[in-house]
Amino acid sequence: MTSIRGISSLALVAAASLLLSGCSGFKSHSEVEALNEAQAVGSPFTQSLASEYRDMANHEQNAMFDYSDALHFARKGLAASAGEVVLPEPVSDWNLKPEHIEELSAARAKLIMALDAGAREGNPKVAATAQARFDCWIEQQEENWQNTDIIACKSQFFDALNALGPVTTPPAPEEMMPPVSAAPAPMAPMAPEDAKYLVFFDFDSSKVDAGGSSVLDSVAAEIKKQSISAVNVVGYTDTSGSKKYNKRLSAKRANAVREALVLRGVSADLLKVDSMGEENLMVPTADEVREPANRRTEITFEK
Repeated sequence: MTSIRGISSLALVAAASLLLSGCSGFKSHSEVEALNEAQAVGSPFTQSLASEYRDMANHEQNAMFDYSDALHFARKGLAASAGEVVLPEPVSDWNLKPEHIEELSAARAKLIMALDAGAREGNPKVAATAQARFDCWIEQQEENWQNTDIIACKSQFFDALNALGPVTTPPAPEEMMPPVSAAPAPMAPMAPEDAKYLVFFDFDSSKVDAGGSSVLDSVAAEIKKQSISAVNVVGYTDTSGSKKYNKRLSAKRANAVREALVLRGVSADLLKVDSMGEENLMVPTADEVREPANRRTEITFEK
């Protein structure tokens, strides 16, 4: 084992790890303390949700020493305490097994349906409990080693969801034969300059996945068919993370799309790349919200 000035390389790695852990812990501690001291405002739902996330953040930091998740839930709690409605965790943001993805996706869909049907206003405390227990369940399921905690969070979620009452979807309209009328004139094809293509990304990633590759295949094919003078490639992020970090991440996403288009035969001279970070959100959210629809690169044409 080599050493530097009498200190082994292993010791340096250990020291660096402790330093990074300490920095993460300090940041989570400051934001958890800010949440502990915050006076919640807003609706009964957002106030109850702030209280739920306060308990979660303190538990993750002080009992589990999970500083990253403590920081994440503290930030959600701070947004809720300011009166902002934050959403249950997106399933795609967590590293889960396929069977868990299916189960949690179905559960989240039921929760969103209940919240959108008026549970936030009609039963705010139970609705907040249901959302917080869902977030607890998904966080524990990703770690996937504390089976007792997984079962507890999951059970408490379904107890709260059931307490919100049944949620029914509106009945489908009866099928009726439409009145006979003249067929509408066929629509003209969309002008290239009006088209917009979207490539979405996983959380904190600039890798183009299979779905994005399929979109880029279509983009490259359309460019070859049309007389295009320029192709605009603009990267975006959601609001999770600092603005400075997200500006860099959006640039990486835009450049990843640019490189993929060049590999598909698109001339680099046509491509105009820009990065917007958290600006121009497709789905408006509070700060520090992981929203899959906002993690994207947009591609448009100029004639």
